[in-house]
Amino acid sequence: MYKLIGQKAVLMLLLAVFVGGYSSLSLELIVLRQLSSFVGSTTITVSIVMGSFLAFMSWGYYKGSVESVSRFSLRNQAANDFLIIAVLVVLASSYILIDVYFMAFNEVGITSNIIQTALYSLLFLSYGPYLFGKITAMLSRYLHYRDSNFTGKIMAVDTVGSVLGSLFTTLIIMPFIGVNHTIVVVVLITLAASFFLSRRRNYVAMLTILLAAVLFNQDKLLKDTYGIIENNAVATIGVHKTDGGKSRLLVVNGSMSSKVSKEHKLNFPYINFINDNFIRTIPKTETKDILVVGAGGFTVGIDDTRNNYVYVDVDKNLKRITEEAFLKQKLTPNKKFVVQDANQFLKESRDKYDVIVLDTYSSRQYIPMELVTREYFERAKNNLKEGGVLLLNAIASPNFGDDFAMNLDNTLRSVFRDNLRAQTIRHFNAWKKGTRDNIVYIYYHHPNPGKIYTINKNPSFYDYQL
Repeated sequence: MYKLIGQKAVLMLLLAVFVGGYSSLSLELIVLRQLSSFVGSTTITVSIVMGSFLAFMSWGYYKGSVESVSRFSLRNQAANDFLIIAVLVVLASSYILIDVYFMAFNEVGITSNIIQTALYSLLFLSYGPYLFGKITAMLSRYLHYRDSNFTGKIMAVDTVGSVLGSLFTTLIIMPFIGVNHTIVVVVLITLAASFFLSRRRNYVAMLTILLAAVLFNQDKLLKDTYGIIENNAVATIGVHKTDGGKSRLLVVNGSMSSKVSKEHKLNFPYINFINDNFIRTIPKTETKDILVVGAGGFTVGIDDTRNNYVYVDVDKNLKRITEEAFLKQKLTPNKKFVVQDANQFLKESRDKYDVIVLDTYSSRQYIPMELVTREYFERAKNNLKEGGVLLLNAIASPNFGDDFAMNLDNTLRSVFRDNLRAQTIRHFNAWKKGTRDNIVYIYYHHPNPGKIYTINKNPSFYDYQL
């Protein structure tokens, strides 16, 4: 049933196991990175992707352990499977194809992130992981037949491939050449495995797949279609002209992060609200310390050269890209950029600020789950000076039309028990459910007398006059 194989063939099969481990983890991480622009990077969406990936890989392990391999050449079968995997890597991880997928579902009215992610996983993250598992199981059977002690070696090689796929892909390849080019690298590695395993190489198919990977992930296509100028391990950043060329729009991970225009009315209303009421009104005799968590395009205090600013964001390239392509000018000396996770910064910071602005969106309309917790808001409050002001930008239902709006409000009021106000920026229909818009929560950090007016005890007249 099995043919004894030589040492050279053994090394080739072990290399195929390694490639399977490397490519599978790389694909999973690339997909999670790309999906963050569409559905965010919450634990829910991550669990759906990982669960689907592991479930179908487990099915592949099972099929590879029971399927007859005597009828076909193992090497050719594995080579063909790697070819299919290369195709699926292109389909599952190319930004432009993912965008088409989500646009199609939005058009037909399927807007739930959970449903969209689940269907995406079933369509694009089922057969590929299945083949990864099947290839590993079948190669393991051959190697185990040659030497029963190979079981541990196979597991080690597969694990080493997975570890390198996890670390090397995200820490080295993505930051230096971008996610789009990383996809091409993974396709190349997968095609190389098919090339060396196959006895009859399908050069046309290999070349076609490689060309498709390059075509869908070329810098020019992404820039011309989406204005994308940076596509690293942390963020996908694009800059667009809008309003007939009067404005520039900074898009980070699918979210319209910032807008800049010489015409005041064309800027984002909530940014105008913050700048007009909390920045430009600072007395000229005073210098305030201002913290902006979620730097965006550095438009909070955009024209302020007097007060001291600290902007916090996780992408080290954001400042360079913003200065070169968005603001088209250097930040003034009074503005400092800190590259750090928002939660970690607030936890470690010992500085106090007069104004804190929380504006952290990881994708189109979603704040990361860890940044809407009571613990996070308590850390922000601890960094506020007495008499200071904290502002939170939230995209939520202005009339409490959904659970998120109500529970976010509950969470904030559990921390900021007094002096908290929610300001709806634009006009809205109080009777229409399901609409969301910018709401700025404002907390004033100063003592509150805690009085309650009753019919028996009501000094409101004196309080108002004083």
